[in-house]
Amino acid sequence: MSSPTGPASGLPVRMPRPRQPGRHRRPEPLAAPEGAPALVLAVPGTPSAATRSLAEEVVSIARSELPGLDARIGYLDGDDEFPALPSVLARAAEERSARFEQARAAGSDVAEPDGPVAVVVPLLAGPDNALLRRLRQAVMESRVAAELTDVLGPHPLLAEALHVRLSEAGLARADRARLFTVATAADGIVLAAVGGEEAVQAAGITGMLLAARLAVPVMAAALDEEGSIAATAEELRNSGSQQLALAPYLIGPELDAGLLEAAAKEADCPAAEALGPYPAIGKLALAKYTSALGIAPPQTQGAPVR
Repeated sequence: MSSPTGPASGLPVRMPRPRQPGRHRRPEPLAAPEGAPALVLAVPGTPSAATRSLAEEVVSIARSELPGLDARIGYLDGDDEFPALPSVLARAAEERSARFEQARAAGSDVAEPDGPVAVVVPLLAGPDNALLRRLRQAVMESRVAAELTDVLGPHPLLAEALHVRLSEAGLARADRARLFTVATAADGIVLAAVGGEEAVQAAGITGMLLAARLAVPVMAAALDEEGSIAATAEELRNSGSQQLALAPYLIGPELDAGLLEAAAKEADCPAAEALGPYPAIGKLALAKYTSALGIAPPQTQGAPVR
């Protein structure tokens, strides 16, 4: 047991580790600046328990990367159980004003906070103009000074996440360097996006990174455009690929129920899971937040999956 003055006699004492000198020393851990705006993760789609669990995992990852981060979740189609984005922003503004008034009442000589109350990060891998218009409208309806960031992709970390999801489904080698064989490994990938031609083009950029990782052709297609998935699958087969796989360039909440299953049948191939709460998603959401504030982000490189 420990005494008020320290550990009991005979017990080891944990001493602070001395800082390593020179260029190999570890960087000091980052923390959110005092009074920094809230990070509000904007979640599209119909709210559900699964959606909430996914979003909570994403913000948990962001908090672990930046201690002290005020991270919240706002739903584009919120209700009494799932707080809507405008109400989350309004609450963040009220709480910041209350903290300022409390500090003033306590005699602290603090300046009234300026800058955005919150930074809104869409939980979207790629652009979806219809959803982004609704997000901008929700931010305006809140009448709160908030900044809306770009979507999370394209980014190499998303290519990593796609690779992992494909390998989990047995559709790609987890580690080419060790020559780990997968009998069902695909020799062509249909990368499915939602949001029209702009979303397909953005997915194609990440698709090139995925193709470099897997050493197989990857082509992007619109999941919400009739015939796009089938046409892309046919193009891949005509170019020599015979064992295809469908990889959703989607996090999950923005995906309509049954759409992925129908697309897999259309392409006549198995499908991987959506990206979900892969650690890269939380890191990229945080990177969008820190970039909007002009502060140095924590490291956002994940462990490579070769």
